[in-house]
Amino acid sequence: MAQKMVQDKVVVVTGAGGGIGRDMALALAAAGAKVVVNDIGTSTTGEGTDAGPAQKVVEEIKAAGGQAVANMDSVAEGPAAGRIVQCALDHFGRIDGVVNNAGILRDRFFHKMSLDEWDAVLKVHLYGSYYMARAAANHFKEQESGAFVHMTSTSGLIGNFGQANYSAAKLGLVALSKSIALDMQKFHVRSNCIAPFAWSRMIGSIPTDTPEQQARVAKIQQMTPNKIAPLAVYLLSDQAKDVNAQVFAVRNNEIFLMSQPRPLRSVHRSEGWTPEFIAEHGMPALKASFVPMERSGDVFSWDPV
Repeated sequence: MAQKMVQDKVVVVTGAGGGIGRDMALALAAAGAKVVVNDIGTSTTGEGTDAGPAQKVVEEIKAAGGQAVANMDSVAEGPAAGRIVQCALDHFGRIDGVVNNAGILRDRFFHKMSLDEWDAVLKVHLYGSYYMARAAANHFKEQESGAFVHMTSTSGLIGNFGQANYSAAKLGLVALSKSIALDMQKFHVRSNCIAPFAWSRMIGSIPTDTPEQQARVAKIQQMTPNKIAPLAVYLLSDQAKDVNAQVFAVRNNEIFLMSQPRPLRSVHRSEGWTPEFIAEHGMPALKASFVPMERSGDVFSWDPV
């Protein structure tokens, strides 16, 4: 029988009890991985716990002939993230990959956002990804192999209304991924990001009060979570050994390589600048390269998830 792409690799997938995380866990198991299915079973806003979702995915994997174990520790606390990694070591003897997918939403316009709403989202998305990566990092270093896949969002890459907390966390995650890639490349450890487009309960609350909103939602519903999984499996495989510090987006049957910040235009004045000279000469020259604030100006018409 042909060797599967991630045969016998041990991978932790956080937030794997449903949606994109579930499909990535199923795809990894089908490709030969041993999977730790982590999910505390909360609502999309982070309330409550339920062991059912994670265990159900484990049962699906086992029914298909794969190997998996459920875990309900929270990524939002460092010691708990350590237990998730330890779960992989206890059950399968090693760890080869981490998919940082767990997330919650606390959407609110910025001028109305509370400290708790800000903090809760940062804790899960950004701190949680840091805690998970840090817990796995020494194991990856010692074995001189390993891969991280972090789920970012176009809300962070491009922006979105009412999601300052989520956007800040997701763009921060891109910077975290780049730093991990730079610091650990000498140990053959890779770190990449995926910005997914897929219908899931995380965006199931999009309003559908107008025909335009209904059409938008209908379009997103065609983008099923299983479209994301193949790229995640590839990035965790040895065939992706030369892919590092990149940001990808997946929209239905398209895979995009996203640009990373680069200078667009510069202005120079040998005498230096004064505020008045910037206003009169410098800024008019730079404004020619400004990116429009309106999302409608973006050629891809991204719908964030």
